[in-house]
Amino acid sequence: MSLSKQELFDRVRRDSWQRQLSIRALSKKYGVHRRLVREALSSPVPTPRRQPVRTSPRMEPYKKTVDAWLRADLEAPRKQRHTVRRIVARIEEEFGEAIPYPTVRDFVAARRKEIAAQAGVPVEAFVTQRNALGADAEVDFGDVYVDLAGLPPRDHTRRGIALAVQ
Repeated sequence: MSLSKQELFDRVRRDSWQRQLSIRALSKKYGVHRRLVREALSSPVPTPRRQPVRTSPRMEPYKKTVDAWLRADLEAPRKQRHTVRRIVARIEEEFGEAIPYPTVRDFVAARRKEIAAQAGVPVEAFVTQRNALGADAEVDFGDVYVDLAGLPPRDHTRRGIALAVQ
C-alpha cells in the first residue's frame, strides 16, 4: 500500500487511539520503523524534507561577472537583456569555458530575483478580481446594444456614456 506520509500519520494515530495498538504492532502493520511511528504519535504533521543546499563549483568563477551583466540588464530595454542562452554563449566566448545550460539557468533564475529585489525593482504581480455574480459585466469583442435610461444606442456613443453595470 503506497500512502503519503500524511495519510500514514493519520492512520497510525487513528489505529493507536481506536484499537490501542502498541508502537511495535503499528510498526509491523504499516511496515515502517518504530521511530516513524513515534514521530506520528508525537505530531499530527510530518516534518518536511530537508532540501540539500546545492553549490555549483563550475559556476563559481563566473558568478560576479554574471551578476554584473544582470545588474546592467536592469537599465537595458527589455529586448536587449541577457537570456540564459546568451549568458552561456558569452561565458564560452569570453572565457573559453563550456558550462552546462541547466547550471547557468538555475543560478540566473535565483540571482535575477535577488538582484531585482536589491535594486528595488517592482515585482510583477497581478490582482485577482472577485466580481459578485450578476453585479459586474465584462465584454470583450463584439457588438452590444444596451437600452440605457431610454436612450437609443447611437446616443450612448455620442454623449460618451460609459457602459458599466452597477
